[in-house]
Amino acid sequence: MKIILLSGGSGKRLWPLSNDIRSRQFIKLFKGDDGEYESLFQRMIKRLTNAGADMADILAVTTRPQVSALHNQAGDDFRACVEPCRRDTFPAVVLAAAYLKDEAGVSSDEAVLVCPVDHYAGDDYYKLMLSLTSMTERLHDGIGLIGIAPTYPSEKYGYLIPGEDGGVKAFEEKPSRAEAEALIKEGAYWNSGCSVFKLSYILERAHEIIDFSDYRDLYMKYDELNPASFDDAVLARQKKLFMVTFDGEWRDVGTWNMMSEVMDGPVKGNGLLDEECDNTNIINELDVPILGLGLKDLVIAASNDGILVSGKERSGYMMPYVNKIASDGGGRFAEKSWGTYKVIDAQPGGMTIKVDLKAGSSMKYHSHEKRDEVWTVVSGKGAAIVDGMEQMIKPGDVISIAAGCKHTVIALTDLHIIETQVGEEVSKSDKNVYEMPEIAMEIISDVR
Repeated sequence: MKIILLSGGSGKRLWPLSNDIRSRQFIKLFKGDDGEYESLFQRMIKRLTNAGADMADILAVTTRPQVSALHNQAGDDFRACVEPCRRDTFPAVVLAAAYLKDEAGVSSDEAVLVCPVDHYAGDDYYKLMLSLTSMTERLHDGIGLIGIAPTYPSEKYGYLIPGEDGGVKAFEEKPSRAEAEALIKEGAYWNSGCSVFKLSYILERAHEIIDFSDYRDLYMKYDELNPASFDDAVLARQKKLFMVTFDGEWRDVGTWNMMSEVMDGPVKGNGLLDEECDNTNIINELDVPILGLGLKDLVIAASNDGILVSGKERSGYMMPYVNKIASDGGGRFAEKSWGTYKVIDAQPGGMTIKVDLKAGSSMKYHSHEKRDEVWTVVSGKGAAIVDGMEQMIKPGDVISIAAGCKHTVIALTDLHIIETQVGEEVSKSDKNVYEMPEIAMEIISDVR
């Protein structure tokens, strides 16, 4: 069985930590077995492999701005199918399915499991996911699903009404609260968002809706596709649905209220709550402390993009306000394949950034046409390549890079740099990428 992980959604529901570049699945809020913090994405990969999945059988479908974060957290060899632009879950699943068939050579008869990466669940849920291969014989022209035992009449989920012999009698997409109450009385389950089907099935369904010949043709036409959810385009129209049910630990952690229920402790980062605080969480990525006294039912989240102070129940209703104050999509913190960057200060004509590179990593060989840069090494050792010239760098060294100069830096150890950008126009789009010079490749090879 091949596994497609849906990891391309935009990410403002956990503002100010999440934004269009850093979706909620990449925020590290959970302690792993080693005591280090991990993200929902990392947590899911770990639990899938612990349940018996092979990393080679996992494919994440994501958007271009999130590729760096994905590889930062899962490694450069982790397979990703990259959407040219966002078009919702149905086109994303079709693109990944076409990639498996046409680029990876997967048989049309292979079972494919599709699941979102932003759910929080126990180990037994991931074992159940992988057991869906037992449905394969029933899936020539149908879909297998996981139904979650509902805990309240939610309007956010689709509902599966059980039929006979493991079948689904009806699927209701996001009913009203009153309708959800009636469905629960009828014995309905939440749709988990996980589904399994034959690769041939989803491609046949796709060709009924989209005019394309193969993966590369679909990729070139992708921006012309109409956005559509998988539930609306497929589940709501499919008569042959099958279901296994699950009543263990499972949560959709799409809001701070839900996320706070599964976090490891009430405080992450530089924060302190007094003994009178109740049901309150602090998530702080800033270098300044946050002190909470006598607070009840609140979430306080702080990053370089902003500060949120919200009642927990109200946190699910913040999107219209976030859109007003974060119209640029945020992005003052981002994970790259080589490490992370954080904007410290931004002024007209200049920006200061803290750059952290992992040992053995390197930036792309690139240049900027409209800005100069000055790198100040804070800690660690590395090698800077500027217009083909090598310079070993250490704490206290300062490297000046004029506009138009090609440059990169290679981290021999964990490397921390303060980067100052100066120019009339400081923009992420001002970047030209080149083939890495031979001298840089030799250093990279020696480090790795």
